[in-house]
Amino acid sequence: MIAMIFISGKSGAQNGHNKAEFKEKDIYVLAEVEKSPEFPGGMTEFYKFIGKNFKIPLEARKNNIEGKVYMRFVIEKDGSLSDVTTLKDLGYGIGNEAIRVLKLSPKWTAATLQGKAVRVMYTLPIMVNTDK
Repeated sequence: MIAMIFISGKSGAQNGHNKAEFKEKDIYVLAEVEKSPEFPGGMTEFYKFIGKNFKIPLEARKNNIEGKVYMRFVIEKDGSLSDVTTLKDLGYGIGNEAIRVLKLSPKWTAATLQGKAVRVMYTLPIMVNTDK
């Protein structure tokens, strides 16, 4: 286990993450950035935003569909969301509704690496409850 950590740390430096060799790549993952992106007011406010705007499709409600829909998107340098996709859909239009709502999202505070805003891939679950 220690050897794996050492090798992992070494490869990060070789990939240009030290200050002298920093080269921007297209999209980062959360583990690579210094400051994570943030929804205005934090994740509690994000889930309030989802709850306020998410409309459970009629077919999903009729079939009492519940569970988590997993979403992935890119938080751009300007804080907007792009490339919104469904990783795990519950069906009955739920994934499409999640995409619609995420596209309505206000801008986030962008992630940063060495003081520069960078694009970040973000994945999260949205809990769907038809008793809403």
